[in-house]
Amino acid sequence: MNIGQAFKMAWKSIWGKKGRSALTILSIFIGIAAVMTIVSIMEGMKAKSMEQFEAMGTNRITVRVYSWSYDEQGNPLPAPDYFDKLYQFCNSIQDLVIGVTPTASCSATATYGTKSTANMEWQYDDNWNVISSPPQQYYGSDQYSACNNLTVGSGRDLAWLDCKGYKQVCVLGAQAAKVFFGSADPVGKELLVNGNAFRIIGVYNARVEPDSSNAYQMDNFIVYPYTASRILGGDNSNQEYLVKARDNETLSQAITEIGTYIKGQVDLSTGSVNVYSESQWQQDSNEYMTMISLVLGGIAAISLVVGGIGIMNIMLVTVTERTREIGIRRAIGATRASIVSQFLIEAAMLCGLGGIVGILVGTVCSVVLSQRIVQMTIYPALWVTLAAFGLSVLLGVIFGIYPAAKASKLQPVEALRAE
Repeated sequence: MNIGQAFKMAWKSIWGKKGRSALTILSIFIGIAAVMTIVSIMEGMKAKSMEQFEAMGTNRITVRVYSWSYDEQGNPLPAPDYFDKLYQFCNSIQDLVIGVTPTASCSATATYGTKSTANMEWQYDDNWNVISSPPQQYYGSDQYSACNNLTVGSGRDLAWLDCKGYKQVCVLGAQAAKVFFGSADPVGKELLVNGNAFRIIGVYNARVEPDSSNAYQMDNFIVYPYTASRILGGDNSNQEYLVKARDNETLSQAITEIGTYIKGQVDLSTGSVNVYSESQWQQDSNEYMTMISLVLGGIAAISLVVGGIGIMNIMLVTVTERTREIGIRRAIGATRASIVSQFLIEAAMLCGLGGIVGILVGTVCSVVLSQRIVQMTIYPALWVTLAAFGLSVLLGVIFGIYPAAKASKLQPVEALRAE
């Protein structure tokens, strides 16, 4: 018997038992669809994370300084301000560094007319995407925009003299400008921040699509000169700074030199320093999501094993039902190899059909869920599709070996006696 005949006989057997074959295929396609959907969604989450990192810019270095000095009564003492020294040092290594800025947040209340951050709340849609939120407020230097991949759309950026002159000015992100002023130009207008008038000198261009859920996370912010903390307040016991390296080639060297310098400025008996690249955090995040994907994929793969056991059970039933057929074929000279190949092909075809259905269902689920979860249309990668089909066929072969071997071992005389 040639391969073509084996496929024809396998298809005839599958088609002859439509109900049983459909249930068998169901056990396989559920597992395939689940694995494909999980892998695609996790890849979509990685892509979304990459999009956010790219919007903020690459080659960023975080410098954190922790201090824990106390007076005799046990009250915490103000930590030394290291930014001016770090600023001067980074300017001295401009072949490695583009800019440096504090990243401290400000908890002040900003008000314009009837709109106030005190009355704004975080709001979400049914998919937990942000659809409204109060602007985040930060202290920054004149190099804040360079460190955060920002460009000025109208007005001007913060200047060094704004910081050193203690000017009460601010720059808005594109979404923050829309929250407070709608379509009007805010440049030249004033925000009341904790009752203090801060003149708006500029608006940054949007880094992501306006009104998207990411816009409220990426472009909904206000930046004040870092020296404004003297009137707006803020805790500087845990200081954090952001440094932008020129490129990937200078990143490691910049981390080393900045780390060596800042550790020499901090009393390590009452504080500590941590200098690291955000690309490392991004890599750790991707590894974490990959681990989750593997765990969820492993759980979904259990259904494939269960489906494989179902395939083995059905094939054993098939062997029992076709005992006389096997005996006749063995009596007229069929080899054990031809019997094995016939049943393996049938098992592989069953699982292959389940794999095809699973791929179709998995693709639909990936597209629908990715649009709802990460607002991106994610199609399963070609390698995922091919791997899913290959895995389904492999399952048929693996779990079909025992029934096929059992069929091939039947003795012709005993098989012909079977009812």
